[in-house]
Amino acid sequence: MDNKITLSFDSDVINKAKRYAEEKNISVSRLVEMLLDKATTTNYQSLEDYPVADWVNMMVAEQPAGYITKKSTSKSLKNEYYSSKK
Repeated sequence: MDNKITLSFDSDVINKAKRYAEEKNISVSRLVEMLLDKATTTNYQSLEDYPVADWVNMMVAEQPAGYITKKSTSKSLKNEYYSSKK
């Protein structure tokens, strides 16, 4: 479930974040969510300990992330399921 919060940032930071997110084809909200998730699921002692490379590599991939979907029938899903169990 999504919840809304209000955050205050320096206007230059906001503008840079908007440009960055647009270049990466994601929303600023998603970018902040990913960074907060990373920050709250690790056991680093200080901000200086965070491995910036992990999330930078995720965000600065050569190709934008995409979700490939295909129309599936119940028969094709059943066949795919049983094939994966072999």
